[in-house]
Amino acid sequence: MSTARPLEVWISGSRIGGLAQEGRRKYIFAYTPQTSEAVSLTMPVRLQSWDSDELHPVFQMNLPEGALLEAIQRAIAKIIGDDDLSILLATGGNQVGRNRFSSTDETLPAATGEKESLDDILTYPDTEELFHELLNRYALRSGVSGVQPKVLLDATERGTLSSASYIVKSWGADYPQLAANEYFCMTAAELAGLPVADFYLTENGGLFVMRRFDVTASGESLGFEDMCSLQALGTAQKYRGTYERVAKSLKSFVSGEHLPAARQQLFTMLVLSSMVRNGDAHLKNFGVLYRSPQAPVAMAPAFDIVTTAVYLHHDVPALSLAGTKKWWSRKMLERFAITHLSLSVGQINGVIERTAEAVLAARQMIPEYISDHPEFRGTGEAMMSIWETGLGDFR
Repeated sequence: MSTARPLEVWISGSRIGGLAQEGRRKYIFAYTPQTSEAVSLTMPVRLQSWDSDELHPVFQMNLPEGALLEAIQRAIAKIIGDDDLSILLATGGNQVGRNRFSSTDETLPAATGEKESLDDILTYPDTEELFHELLNRYALRSGVSGVQPKVLLDATERGTLSSASYIVKSWGADYPQLAANEYFCMTAAELAGLPVADFYLTENGGLFVMRRFDVTASGESLGFEDMCSLQALGTAQKYRGTYERVAKSLKSFVSGEHLPAARQQLFTMLVLSSMVRNGDAHLKNFGVLYRSPQAPVAMAPAFDIVTTAVYLHHDVPALSLAGTKKWWSRKMLERFAITHLSLSVGQINGVIERTAEAVLAARQMIPEYISDHPEFRGTGEAMMSIWETGLGDFR
């Protein structure tokens, strides 16, 4: 007997299947007979249902966590329940990627026409108050994972009539100045030549805002799958993988014409994570993008890069490499790049040189920001010291 209401699954406005739970553990997804659209690169269309002892990884992928999950549960627990399918139902009209969800007696929920002003968000004086307001307004429209408090919304830019989709992030008490921390790490990523979506820091440093890379300028939703989904792992297993297997997954899922760029991108991301001591480069922070499973598949832009060692002084990498979880030597990363990414010595040296220059350039921006935002001094000075240590590993 089902313990939660079954759901309809939609892609691009068309119903493509049904998702249900039987008993406490078993989840069943079945495609409609007429569909040709797959919900995941790992779940091709077939007559037989896809059964799983836990919610299928591609559906787990966007389940909210932390503050966002708590806000959603408070709003819906007494009305429809707080199980996984109820959370998907509540957030089903606005998910990262292509998949959408509704109850069996409803059509696909229409996207809200409400839009914020990006300029107002970036200049609002009290960003703590603003984020609480945005959380109350958009929690039930935010199908996005991650412990860091965040919401999904649409916003217009000054002087334009068009809008775009954004992720707005705050931080908890355990991670002071996280927005500015991420801003400078993402600046280093952009300077290193990594593909990144447009990102912003509010004037008072309270919020980090990033344009969604899974939504095109015309409003089309692209397929996005993280490495947990591609490796058939639940979200709880995001720290249990290896970077060797991430490289193997890229080879398995990224189209041939995009694979060389994906391999160089992965290597750059690992070099950058080592230099800035980003210990949260777990399986959910790498992914792929595609218009449909039949279309070319590319690696998704870099995101969620933070100097975690500011908050966890003895932090280590999120995943293992060469059987260990420790900050890698240059030689270890070079061996990984040659053996698992098929990069040449020239490509490897070029990536390391560009990334080091990018980290130095981003580091030089921090003192001026500290001068304008004294509250960032402790975090900023710690970041500069940590980055200097990280850069030293490559000299």
